[in-house]
Amino acid sequence: MPDSFFTFAILALLLTPGPTNTLLTVAAATRGLRASVPLLAGELLGYLAVIIPLATVAAPLLDGRPTLSAGLRIAAACWVLFLAMRLWRVSSEQKAEREAAPITIGQVFLTTMLNPKAPIIGLVIMPHGSLMEIAPALGLFSLLVLAAGTSFLTLGSLVGKAPVLSPRLVYRIAAVFLLIFSAGLVGSASSLI
Repeated sequence: MPDSFFTFAILALLLTPGPTNTLLTVAAATRGLRASVPLLAGELLGYLAVIIPLATVAAPLLDGRPTLSAGLRIAAACWVLFLAMRLWRVSSEQKAEREAAPITIGQVFLTTMLNPKAPIIGLVIMPHGSLMEIAPALGLFSLLVLAAGTSFLTLGSLVGKAPVLSPRLVYRIAAVFLLIFSAGLVGSASSLI
């Protein structure tokens, strides 16, 4: 059974701003909390799609392969950069607030799969073993993902109601944040090679 360190480590990672949390916040700011709740499924499934194979099969296979790790980070950086450009472009278009929200479950799923938090959780924090052996940890992890994601949706819905923050400004701030995150991923990938 997972211990308190597991819970603390998972929450510390999940509550750190990153590309998935940025998408959740922007979605709730532009569409509202209720309309954005389905995005949590994309987040949870994205994490599980990476963590389960890593924790059950790949952990021993990836040891000592920095080139593979760097390649995964560069792929993640490219996806995050694409999202940043898309959010910036949408912020420039004169669309109605509800039409401008480009964030889909599929985007959240792919962004979460490419999120560097997923391999850290799968390789470092999650216990390794068979699916049955790690099932209790996966259950707790799933609850923590839903709680953390809901907190970012709530933050986004509050930001969306702030009179000084237009949807255009929210998109632009998110795009800049994603651009910085993408550059950080490239920097961390180059240090591995």
